[in-house]
Amino acid sequence: MTERSSRSSYSIRTRLLLWLLVPLVAIGLLALLDSYRSARETADEIADRVLAGSALAIAERIFVNDDGLLEVDIPYVALEMLTSSEEDRVFYRIEGGGSEFITGYKQLAVPDTIDRVERNLRFADGRFRGAPIRMAVLNDAAASDTVSLAYRVIIAETTNARNKIARDILLRSALRQGLLIITAALVVWFAVTRALRPLYRLQEAVGRRSPDDLRPIEHRVPGEVSGLVATINDLVRRFGSSISALRNFTSNASHQLRTPLTVMRTQLELASRARTDADREAALKETDNAIGEAERVLSQLLLLARIDSTAGDDLARHKCDIAAIAREICEDLISGNLPADIDLGYEGPERLEIAGDEVLTREMIRNVIDNAIVHGGRPVEITVRVRPEERRATIEVEDTGAGIDPQQMQTLLSRFQRGSEASEGSGLGLAIAKEIAELFGGTLTLDTPANGCGLLVRMQLRMT
Repeated sequence: MTERSSRSSYSIRTRLLLWLLVPLVAIGLLALLDSYRSARETADEIADRVLAGSALAIAERIFVNDDGLLEVDIPYVALEMLTSSEEDRVFYRIEGGGSEFITGYKQLAVPDTIDRVERNLRFADGRFRGAPIRMAVLNDAAASDTVSLAYRVIIAETTNARNKIARDILLRSALRQGLLIITAALVVWFAVTRALRPLYRLQEAVGRRSPDDLRPIEHRVPGEVSGLVATINDLVRRFGSSISALRNFTSNASHQLRTPLTVMRTQLELASRARTDADREAALKETDNAIGEAERVLSQLLLLARIDSTAGDDLARHKCDIAAIAREICEDLISGNLPADIDLGYEGPERLEIAGDEVLTREMIRNVIDNAIVHGGRPVEITVRVRPEERRATIEVEDTGAGIDPQQMQTLLSRFQRGSEASEGSGLGLAIAKEIAELFGGTLTLDTPANGCGLLVRMQLRMT
């Protein structure tokens, strides 16, 4: 289990870093591509201006000689302005209007594709002598007093310098982007570490607790995990209720079952030693009665354990018809083996819904009626009443028995408490009924009927 948990666990810090850095790196790469494009455009624009200036400087030195032919005196400054630290090579070609070669590099040709046109200048990329070049082409004419001759100046240079400018700009952009990403990663790392400190403190506090410490977690935590802490507290509360129910059941069972088990053992011993069939049958009958008592006590203890481990909020979301339940219990008892000296009746509506579990509601009413049957004496009249009162349903079980001492009424609502005149039972019936009523958000009280004799058990529960 531990190995599987360690495999499936993950780091919030690492995930946050990934969710931040992956998009940030992607955006940074796109920004670098855009920076490189802008750097190339900037470098080309700067270098093209120098290239255009060189072409114009050469064009100023082209003239028509006395023979009516074009002549050029290449100025040194026109080529000098193209020199750079990157040792770019410069090429030029000057030709007449009919493409006749005048001077320069005869193999230098203008490509068919032109990138940009600016006035009478055209710019294009190409290759010459195995190296990439950028060229400017100037078309113009030189005139004398008698003639005007067209010419074309082609000047080109290798692209080392402009590539270096673009690389430098790209490198500076990459350094800025990298610094931004690293800074963001560090900020997120320290920010998340600081934000997770309350969780670490919560982990340490919970780790210091003993297994028996089931108090709710009350540490201050971030709002994002407050719901988780509330859920854990609810789970701990339920777990504590289950443990408490188990402990109570164990303690109660060991105490309450000891007597019937002792009776069974004694009666079985008597049956084995009996000399007559009558003695043996009497001992076996007592054993059977003890078994029945043990079953009844065990059933009540199991019901108590369920009550102890059940959350009232969960049960209160259920609905049941308490009028139908009370009426069915009375009908079942009347049609069963109810003694003739017990008069059981029901008064109430056909239907009345309350907020509560049907099974526990049935147990609650049945326990109160059984208490009246067992302890009400003989003869006795038992009346079960159900009626609505504002937003609450009232269930009353009134008997005409001997009643109980008013000073004992509160005591009888505790577990394993019996009246001074009681000779039967384990003292759980009324306690179970009271705890079920309280589990539903209601009450159970004991009172003396208006006629002054007997006992009145009143339960009030929330209606839906």
